[in-house]
Amino acid sequence: MRDKWSILRSYLATRYLRTWKDRDALTSWQEKRVVRHIDAVREASPFYRELWQGRSSEEWRSFPVIDKGVMMERFDALNTVGVKKEEAMALALAAERSRDFSPAMNGVTVGLSSGTSGNRGLFLVSDWERYTWAGTMLAKVLPGSLLSSEKVAFFLRADSRLYSSVRGRRLQFRFYDLLVPIERHIHQLNVYRPSILVGPPSLLRLLAGAAQSGALAIAPAKVISVAEVLDPLDRSYIEASFGGTLHQVYQCTEGFLASTCRFGTLHINEDIVAIQKEYVDADKKRYVPIVTDFTRVSQPIIRYRLNDLITEGDSCPCGSPLATIASIDGRSDDLFYLPGRDGNSDIPVFPDYIARAVLASSGRVSEYKVIQADRDRIVVMLELQDYASWDEESAAVLSGLDELFHKLGCVTPAYECARYEAPKQGVKLRRVENKWKRGKM
Repeated sequence: MRDKWSILRSYLATRYLRTWKDRDALTSWQEKRVVRHIDAVREASPFYRELWQGRSSEEWRSFPVIDKGVMMERFDALNTVGVKKEEAMALALAAERSRDFSPAMNGVTVGLSSGTSGNRGLFLVSDWERYTWAGTMLAKVLPGSLLSSEKVAFFLRADSRLYSSVRGRRLQFRFYDLLVPIERHIHQLNVYRPSILVGPPSLLRLLAGAAQSGALAIAPAKVISVAEVLDPLDRSYIEASFGGTLHQVYQCTEGFLASTCRFGTLHINEDIVAIQKEYVDADKKRYVPIVTDFTRVSQPIIRYRLNDLITEGDSCPCGSPLATIASIDGRSDDLFYLPGRDGNSDIPVFPDYIARAVLASSGRVSEYKVIQADRDRIVVMLELQDYASWDEESAAVLSGLDELFHKLGCVTPAYECARYEAPKQGVKLRRVENKWKRGKM
């Protein structure tokens, strides 16, 4: 019973009580919450206590930045619930193999990140944090009130006790394993008939194709993209198939970072996380986020640098003072670095520039992936719509990339054009990937 009350309190606070008249009121409220949280973390985490020695909690904005490598290296001292890295990893890997994600350690949920950045990360969530997350998620994602009846179909690589927290009498929640063949999912979805469909855009695209062919006969009121970068090509295809706006949830191991409002605008969840911006362009529109989650205690996330690239958004018609995101453009280690024509330096090329160049070059590209395979070699993988000329369309795409690289001052690279290959089942889709250079920015 306590779990239901905890979820309800979090839901009500998020949906009805946390309102601010303007940006100043929000940041003032947030600052007090963060400082109070820092005080508690300092007492409970030996790692952070040592890291912040000699600094007051009010100076948190200038504390040392950590990343996944530091977190995993100092896992035992960083977490506040006495969980050992070796034991947690063993439990998480056993769950991956058995596909039974219910076991926990001392009431703490243990999970494993997908490891697309090269090293897998562990995350810990206490029961209280699970219930708080569930209430917040319901408040931000449900199209109606908590009293409305909804049937949610959730597609992910791995289930978690975290997600099962949102089940209730009116809210049915069903996990669909990405490792299971899509044909089986289509049959189950036709029986279940979800009102809310949640999954990575690569999976949603497959379901959208099944809907267009008539194999999938569902009409979800809300479709939500998670886990992967949402490419404009996928967005338009999914929206055309299911109708309405494709919504997004930006969540990762490090927290529930953003979600869309009723207008489809992606807002940072500044009522639970503080985001500092490490700008990577002269216009100060693109940044790498440094995350401080002031609701997580079991595994504190304080001044944690993600490797995502974010483009700032403008104000939203919904009137919320929460900052907006125009797009999540991929990972910072997937920037391309091409030789400059001046011969002195490598020129960084943002993933979204490359994606836009491909899509602007041809209207007949149905799937694509662009890979920097070497300093001066790029592989372009394409799938074209029926009856499209491979020679004409591939030449148009390469010409569009040439134009982009010339505009940015890059030496024209060598191109290799190939047929598109979909990622293996359960592997995240990355349409722009740097396999040559993975150094941090």
